[in-house]
Amino acid sequence: PHLKSVLGGLGAVCRRFCSVLCASSIMSSGVVLEDGILEKFNEMKLKHTKRFMVFKIDGGKIVLEADEPKEKTYEDFVNALPENEPRYAVVDFSYSTDDGRPQDKLLFIAWSPDNCGVKPKMLYSSSKDAISKKLTGIHKAMQINDSADLAHEEILKSVK
Repeated sequence: PHLKSVLGGLGAVCRRFCSVLCASSIMSSGVVLEDGILEKFNEMKLKHTKRFMVFKIDGGKIVLEADEPKEKTYEDFVNALPENEPRYAVVDFSYSTDDGRPQDKLLFIAWSPDNCGVKPKMLYSSSKDAISKKLTGIHKAMQINDSADLAHEEILKSVK
């Protein structure tokens, strides 16, 4: 009888462990990348034809919301992000090195403002891998929750 209770308790522990393990491995939301996004990203990466691309989740897909040419500025990028909704973005960030050389770095930004709802934050957080792992050649991936952290100077600190 004692062995049965020990084994029964062990079974409960195993079932609990398996449910936690399975749940943690299925943390993605099932959101997929819309066709054509990787081609546009690769053009941006290889030819430096775009200043930024902004993506949103719509109908279970990550879709391109904005696709702006190189002539646009970093400030145009910041203004393209909604104040109270999450977005993903890739920006070709231009700056000068300490010795005056011009540099461009591709940054992936997961924008999730503090004032958006919990559901959108969770959806974007659990879907981030669907896009970030496919965009190869990104210099730095950043999670930004406050508009003050989007300031050119703040981004520059983390890039240098």
